[in-house]
Amino acid sequence: MYYLYVRVVKGKDLQVNPVTGSCDPYVEVKLGNYRGKTQHFEKRTNPEWKQVFAFSKDKIQSSVLEVYLRDREMVGRDDYVGKVVFDMNEVPTRVPPDSPLAPQWYRLEDRHGQSKVRGDIMLAVWMGTQADEAFPEAWHSDAATVQGEGVFSVRSKVYVSPKLWYLRVNVIEAQDVETPDKTQLPQVFVKAQVGNQILKTKLCPTRTTSPFWNEDLIFVAAEPFEEQLVLTVENKASPSKDELVGRVTLPLTTFEKRLDHRPVHSRWFNLERFGFGALEGDRRHELKFATRIHLRACLEGAYHVLDESTMYVSDTRPTARQLWKQPIGILEVGILSAQGLLPRKTKDSRETTDAYCVAKYGLKWVRTRTILDSFNPKWNEQYTWEVYDPCTVITLGVFDNCHLGGAERSAAAKDSRIGKVRIRLSTLETDRIYTHSYPLLVLQTSGLKKMGELQLAFRFTCLSLANIIYLYGHPLLPKMHYLHPFTVSQLDTLRYQAMNIVAARLGRAEPPLRKEVVEYMLDVDSHMWSMRRSKANFFRIVSCFRE
Repeated sequence: MYYLYVRVVKGKDLQVNPVTGSCDPYVEVKLGNYRGKTQHFEKRTNPEWKQVFAFSKDKIQSSVLEVYLRDREMVGRDDYVGKVVFDMNEVPTRVPPDSPLAPQWYRLEDRHGQSKVRGDIMLAVWMGTQADEAFPEAWHSDAATVQGEGVFSVRSKVYVSPKLWYLRVNVIEAQDVETPDKTQLPQVFVKAQVGNQILKTKLCPTRTTSPFWNEDLIFVAAEPFEEQLVLTVENKASPSKDELVGRVTLPLTTFEKRLDHRPVHSRWFNLERFGFGALEGDRRHELKFATRIHLRACLEGAYHVLDESTMYVSDTRPTARQLWKQPIGILEVGILSAQGLLPRKTKDSRETTDAYCVAKYGLKWVRTRTILDSFNPKWNEQYTWEVYDPCTVITLGVFDNCHLGGAERSAAAKDSRIGKVRIRLSTLETDRIYTHSYPLLVLQTSGLKKMGELQLAFRFTCLSLANIIYLYGHPLLPKMHYLHPFTVSQLDTLRYQAMNIVAARLGRAEPPLRKEVVEYMLDVDSHMWSMRRSKANFFRIVSCFRE
């Protein structure tokens, strides 16, 4: 029997009541006609609830899960603080023996879901069975408390990558551009920013109040959409000075989601800017109409957002779930043990290694528990993945845990890499169990070094041979990559941005999957020029001509 589990962990930086100057927060979990409430705390802006709610799947009558945070009042109606909404179709399913889903921080929204409000809440939402270890504590008991910050990073966890979209912004033109200097016509360009991503159009070649560009700017965005698109029109007043003409801030939910190559309707947006001049007095901070800009923007759902190297891609599905095919098989991986690991740090005047393993395939990441003080750790943990394409690769990496000494000692520490193993599913026989030891190799300045061996057991079970044959006759990536392809430089830039977003989101889980781990698993530096790689490719070409 399946249940929807909602784990409410804690909140932070909650907004206080302007009248009472305090906040008595509690959380209400609402799914259709069913509601569950946590206990409330008095005068706390950083509460910790650690309570679990379970909803029977057979009785679910709603397509959305709503988690409300309210301020309890002694008299009258409880005040609304914020909410988080989940689409039931996007809730991941936890299949035993997967480890528990790691909770994440979510920014609270206003009543209408149009803007973010002050405060964050940490939640984990998943579908599970009655065998889930969260079932006994659901509804009536608090989650088990754990002593010490370092203990959180020892446990095994399952993580899910955020859903990534390509945001295409076609900047067409602007009208009625005016600048402070009325003596000359403006020569402008558009700067667009989404989070840390900043792109600019070319400078309009002529000075005019109605510039024309018709340029595409491509960004990477992740659900839930926390960033906004900020567009500024700037005038090139001099070679070293750009003047702000106007700006507009647009939520990403403003744009439609495109599932094919059909045309997108363009829209006009009014830009606003701050007044200028000392003579304007108190009105100098008022927003004033400056110009308007013509855009054609959409979220591309028919592309697969690459966050890995195409040589080792583990997922080829498009962003939009409506375009997904049925899985063709199941991949079962047993992370058994490691042998002969080299020491990675010194503790209490002796060398040691605290090893854990991370596996990544598709959107799902798994992290084994950390085996302390062992050069031959044994994990014996099993995980499963659904397979949608046989021409994919699973990546497994082994790391040394450097965050066991508490928050103060390990805040600046980084988990060191021990080695990485890749298995290409197309090389496996279906329904056959493989048990092998793979060398863990790391490229150092002194050359390639073996850091130990990783023992794995795995099996690829085929669900449909006809679907596998069908996939082998089609391109690897969705057809939009070939109908409207990106340039090589665009793909490299977008992949780097996607990797940064994935690392940032997974780093917000608890325990976090740290940035250095995500970067190593996703080959963040694969696009960089390498003397070793160039030399190897040169000798390959020479050997071909010799033959």
